[in-house]
Amino acid sequence: MSRTAAARTRARRALGPIAVGLVLVTAAILGTFVSQSASSSAHSFSEVPRDDHGGTTIEADGAVTAADGALPDGVTVFDDQYPGVANLDPDLLQALRGAATDAADDGIEFEVNSGWRSPEYQDQLLGEAVSEYGSEEEAARWVATADTSAHVFGNAIDIGQFDATAWLSEHGAEYGLCQIYGNEPWHFELRPQTIDRGCPSMYADPTQDPRMQQ
Repeated sequence: MSRTAAARTRARRALGPIAVGLVLVTAAILGTFVSQSASSSAHSFSEVPRDDHGGTTIEADGAVTAADGALPDGVTVFDDQYPGVANLDPDLLQALRGAATDAADDGIEFEVNSGWRSPEYQDQLLGEAVSEYGSEEEAARWVATADTSAHVFGNAIDIGQFDATAWLSEHGAEYGLCQIYGNEPWHFELRPQTIDRGCPSMYADPTQDPRMQQ
């Protein structure tokens, strides 16, 4: 071995522990950063303010809470502790739970993006839609008024996952559960007569629904 090669070998041996140390330090820094990012971005539902009866209250900044129907991630149709689920029409909830029980056999869970909503929550969503879409006319294609929304009456649910909406699209009529709007495949309502006849044709969007013309 030449003197140059020997020097390179000694250098590699000396750098080995240093390189390992650098890798470990880098990993620790990255782990801390990821942990802090996850902690700062996660919503802690337990921090929602509650009144003397254990219910949630409207926050000082006007944000909606569980009492208005707001739901954290991961809520299912069986989670009665949330008004967004518990305040749904009993027949709709029974149909959803029957379908969810059968869908579980196929490895599918019905998570709820939105169920019952207070009028205040619905008004807030409509205001946000107007800001996003630029006009009340365009916003109406996505969000109904509090006076006409099936969510406010407890008659609608928005299912959260594609596999669950696909399962309900195929099997929902067997339980009386139908998609109502072509632009909202996650939105389901109870139509008991469909158990025998199948679901009716969907409206293109809420503006085509006669109930929205009230």
